[in-house]
Amino acid sequence: MTPMTSPAPDRPRILSGMQPTSDSLHLGNYLGALVNWVGLQEDFDAYYFVADLHALTVPTDPADITRRSRVTAAQYIAGGVDPERSAIFCQSHVREHTELMWVLACQTAFGEASRMTQFKDKTAKGLGANVGLFTYPILMAADILIYDAARVPVGDDQRQHLEITRDLAERFNARFGDTLVVPEPHILKESARIMDLQEPTGKMSKSSSSDKGLISLLDDPKRIVKKIRSAVTDVDGEIRYDVDAKPGVSNLLSIHSALSGTSIADLETHFAGQGYGALKQEVADVVVSAIEPYQRRMDELMSDPAELDSILAKGAARAAEVASATRDRVYERVGLLAPRA
Repeated sequence: MTPMTSPAPDRPRILSGMQPTSDSLHLGNYLGALVNWVGLQEDFDAYYFVADLHALTVPTDPADITRRSRVTAAQYIAGGVDPERSAIFCQSHVREHTELMWVLACQTAFGEASRMTQFKDKTAKGLGANVGLFTYPILMAADILIYDAARVPVGDDQRQHLEITRDLAERFNARFGDTLVVPEPHILKESARIMDLQEPTGKMSKSSSSDKGLISLLDDPKRIVKKIRSAVTDVDGEIRYDVDAKPGVSNLLSIHSALSGTSIADLETHFAGQGYGALKQEVADVVVSAIEPYQRRMDELMSDPAELDSILAKGAARAAEVASATRDRVYERVGLLAPRA
């Protein structure tokens, strides 16, 4: 049996997404993911989605989901993702994600799914975990495989989910014949790893114990300056890059370097003999200077929700064209009747 095939893109396809679980992306999202996405759209056929279905795995106010989905999409664009070159869309607007997820779930053993990190961690802590969280990695696999994505941008904390995706694709292909593209990881630049300002041994995250360690991209500039001035450093007063001995100072140097383009070595020379106050002030100036045009673009985008919704609709239509071909191919392989046109 020869399955229907979708035409290969002129460029390799890449896919990534973020959940709309907060009212603003943070500096770690921007430097660790969004900046990479912008660069990737030059060389790849790029698909960037708002993972609104994944956001439902935790109790959330419906109004928050609606608002944050638009805000997240707008932040992709404000950060430099071009909707003329990259498909920007909501996960829930392309039904093929969940259609493929069901087929993949039927190829996944219960024990395999129960060992997934997020589900295991949450249940070990005695926290409530729903079936959506249990099947979260399978939907994540479907998100990737439905687009025949050759590459997936990943950080260290996402490697397990990509391995699951690869395992499911290989298992499906072994049973039903060559059908799904087995994706390769696209390792994000390590230099963009941004740490918490108050706990600099941990990544900057919206789940941080204190908001003081988080720089939100939509924070008021004065608030950003205050947070950076109160960033944890150390007592020896020497400005040098040493992640193990001086994590706080190293984090500030990393932020400066990532936004200014100045090498760490040049920054160490520049700040030689200066105190931490000078470092913090200059980092604050660099961050505010980078974020102000981003915030202006956000204001423009959010002032016209109809235009934003139009961008999402066009992105979903482009995504569905690819996804439906993969869905049809998979359905034929497993013996499901093709839907009548």
